[in-house]
Amino acid sequence: MSSRRSRQSSGASRITDDQIIELVSKLRQLLPEIRDRRPGKVSASKVLQETCNYIRSLHREVDDLSERLSQLLSTIDEDSPEAAIIRSFVGELGSSVLHVCSR
Repeated sequence: MSSRRSRQSSGASRITDDQIIELVSKLRQLLPEIRDRRPGKVSASKVLQETCNYIRSLHREVDDLSERLSQLLSTIDEDSPEAAIIRSFVGELGSSVLHVCSR
C-alpha cells in the first residue's frame, strides 16, 4: 500500500495519507498535554483522543466564563459603561471564536 493513496468519504473530496499525517502533526502542536509533557512519538489515535478531551475542556471553560459574565452583568446597571465594556468584550470574543472555527 502506498502512503500517497487517497481516501474518499461519502463521495466528498479526497484526502491523502500525507495530508492526514500533516493534520495530526498540526493537532499535536496545539495540544498542551502532548506538546508540553510527552517526549517522543504519540500515536494518531492518542492525538485524536487528546484533541477531543481538550475541546471538551475548552467548552467547560467557556461555559464557566459565560456563567461568570452573566453573574457579573446581573450585578451592574444595564446602561453603565461597565456593562457596555462587557458586551463589547463578549461580542469580540464571539467573533474571534467564529474566526478560529472557520479555519
